[in-house]
Amino acid sequence: MLQVTINGQPVQCQPGQTILSGLRTVRVDVPTLCDDPRLAPVGACRLCVVEVDGQSRPVAACTTPLEPGMVIRTHTPELEECRRTLLRLLSQNYPVQAVERDPLSPFHRLVRTYGLEHELHGKSQAALVDDSHACIHVDMSQCISCFRCVRICHEVAGQDVWRAWNRGDRTEILPANQTNLRDSTCVSCGACVDTCPTGALADKSVLALGPVEHEIRTVCPYCGTGCEMHVGTRAGRLISSRPVMDAAVNKGHLCVKGRYGLEFVHAPDRITTPMIRQDGEWRSVSWGEAISFVAERLGQIVAEHGPDSVGILGSARATNEENYLAQKFARIVIGTNNVDCCARVCHAPTAAGMKMMLGTGAATNSFDDIELAKAILICGANPTENHPIVGARIKQAALRGTKLIVIDPRRIELAECAQIHLQLRPGTNIALLNAVACTIVEERLFDPAVVPEHIGDWAHFQTFVADFTPERVAEQCGVKAELIRAAARVYAENNPAMSIHGLGVTEHVQGTEGVMCLVNLALLTGNVGIPGAGVNPLRGQNNVQGSAHMGCDPGILTGSVPIAERAARFESAWGASLPMRPGLNLLKMIDAANKGEFKALWAMGYDLALTNPVAGATIRTLQGLELVIVQDMFLTETARLAGTVFLPVASSFEKDGTFMNSERRIQRVRKVIEPPRECRTDWRIICDVAEEVGRGTGFSFASAEEIWEEIRTVWPAGAGITYRRLEAAGIQWPCPTEDHPGTGILHKDIYAADEPPSLRRIRYSPTSETTGADYPFLLTTGRALYQFNAGTMTSRSQTQQLRPVDLLLICPADAQTLGIAEHQLVRISSHYGEATIRASISTQMRPGELFATFHSPDTFLNRVISSHRDRFVQTPEYKVTAVRVEPT
Repeated sequence: MLQVTINGQPVQCQPGQTILSGLRTVRVDVPTLCDDPRLAPVGACRLCVVEVDGQSRPVAACTTPLEPGMVIRTHTPELEECRRTLLRLLSQNYPVQAVERDPLSPFHRLVRTYGLEHELHGKSQAALVDDSHACIHVDMSQCISCFRCVRICHEVAGQDVWRAWNRGDRTEILPANQTNLRDSTCVSCGACVDTCPTGALADKSVLALGPVEHEIRTVCPYCGTGCEMHVGTRAGRLISSRPVMDAAVNKGHLCVKGRYGLEFVHAPDRITTPMIRQDGEWRSVSWGEAISFVAERLGQIVAEHGPDSVGILGSARATNEENYLAQKFARIVIGTNNVDCCARVCHAPTAAGMKMMLGTGAATNSFDDIELAKAILICGANPTENHPIVGARIKQAALRGTKLIVIDPRRIELAECAQIHLQLRPGTNIALLNAVACTIVEERLFDPAVVPEHIGDWAHFQTFVADFTPERVAEQCGVKAELIRAAARVYAENNPAMSIHGLGVTEHVQGTEGVMCLVNLALLTGNVGIPGAGVNPLRGQNNVQGSAHMGCDPGILTGSVPIAERAARFESAWGASLPMRPGLNLLKMIDAANKGEFKALWAMGYDLALTNPVAGATIRTLQGLELVIVQDMFLTETARLAGTVFLPVASSFEKDGTFMNSERRIQRVRKVIEPPRECRTDWRIICDVAEEVGRGTGFSFASAEEIWEEIRTVWPAGAGITYRRLEAAGIQWPCPTEDHPGTGILHKDIYAADEPPSLRRIRYSPTSETTGADYPFLLTTGRALYQFNAGTMTSRSQTQQLRPVDLLLICPADAQTLGIAEHQLVRISSHYGEATIRASISTQMRPGELFATFHSPDTFLNRVISSHRDRFVQTPEYKVTAVRVEPT
């Protein structure tokens, strides 16, 4: 601590603080306009100037470090008059209507505090208004050239959309393209709006609906990053979203979906009453009738066909508490292990591969390790579009000198700032990753402190990977051998190095083995159990990590423990016997239904008709079931095409609970508004059905917190995580006791274990999806920045205007050969079906390869996706399908 004097009072401050941060520590407020805690201080506005003994003139508090013994004065008459003069200069031509309309913005508050509101004579100028963007209103009549928008776009978002043009009193802040915001490179994260002190940049939703009345802190409902947000409401309606400044993950930043993708909650087609389909038509019913119908039909089917004729699907959009109850209901009310969730079709390979090799099927490190890594290997992930906050942090790390290696068939945004881009042919992950391992072994780039003493199967592994020299696999992978070797050197020679992967690794026939190959690289180079390293999957949906970890998986119970090993603990806690028969995962449920052995499915927040591969066959199978219970907010394709009962649910903004993000962080979800009409929480519906069938004793919960308390009793690794502790911040498991801080890095002692980890010899088995005369292109699929998954939420929000249709990316040469023009409608055909989609000519793609998004039911892209599956966990091969493309 260092001692200073502030306004005559002795104060103790932390070493390394600036005067401004020290003043804020003791709650002494000085005005600022150019300052933002997310930005490097620049001292441009001069409003924060203070007097310091020994200094000949006032100094900027934001850029001046505190020193022991400083004597500081903050509000002398001279300083206040200086501030008044500066504000008067800034407001010379400022529009008076802006202050009247929004008196609470930082600049407007200062104008009124210093009594300058009567000196304002400016007016808004139509020529300076840009209303082109769907979400952001621009009125540069209110710009005071603080440059915060320019700086935050560069220092946080890494997009450099805004630029200062000209100098002095001719300075203008405009998009870098000098046209409008809509046509710029803006990614619509709203950071510029959030930092703007005047309202020159403003959210259209707030302008249209009025200022925020209340704000509640909660967690974003989109990807698995786990960004925290302050959600603003007015008259019971969501109208704004701001990032939480001290949030562990997003640190004062949100992406377009978290910022502007919330309107789905108030969508006019939201279903708000239970419905039962009769004679092909939906009929609204009371909750009592709906619950009785579900309970009666489930009972009849179990009595006639047995409990294993029924399956339940948890939801990545539901809370941990709700997924826990879903699997508990399946196991002790229905009596089956037929329970699963959407992790089956995305990240089940990660959980299986990492668990087999490391003992835990989850991320080894934290997002904060991005800033500690000297090298980052990004394999089969596109973070700037699919996990934009993580992507921005990686991009900023690269700008600071962290070396990036990108492995992806597309030239994604991060490839532009990477040292090496391995643009491999789709489906060749195993061969390429083995070639990287071969280089590490051959050139002795492995960690000598680890290999071979602390690694198992070393001798066999050396012999095995010798067959995968870069020179041998180069043609097969479509990547030059020297590039593969260069990537291996960057990864191995720049410790700590972390790997980050996504569905481009897992959604293959060898998805589980692809994850194992990444673990091999980390083990070889000593990049496990240390800061800035590890193997880190980016989870696709907000609670896909939690839904599986809570036990929505046929083979595991809460905490990802095998049923056979931990059944006694759960039977004791639940007061009921568990079924020990093997359960069916989602894909095997579909297979069993086709054989007539599976009769009923209960799907919570999961539109499997739209998202499963071979969609046409999936829909026919669902239509053949005796009972399909859909629990959702909207009439999804599953409900529309095959539903028997529809149960309307509350959104995550309308309930309490917890989510689990990609880095194992448990975070509090808080109720922001009341749900509409008769919508109920997922957990309440499950409890109601359990009570109706006479099993209410184990489901007599009054709150989400009560459910969580039961989870803590059966999950030792989460026993120390309480709602009380989560009020302050999220906590990463393992956290076994209430005085445990949580675990940011797993496997710290892995190399010292009695049984050292072993390398895996992964043979390459090429996919059977190969091109030929009939189907000459390889298609891979994925998400786009402005849409999310099945589009259920984003298609009903402002973000829909930013990316209204699915697109097929095709390289210029292929487009020319086929006679395809930009945005022309084309037909994609495969062995399995066809779909129509708009084409987009893109230099991201190589000849013979295509990429398409799958967000819209109008496109229904999964009609063309193959039936091939990973042999370990049955995850479909969404990433490689042989197709042909024809103009329509």
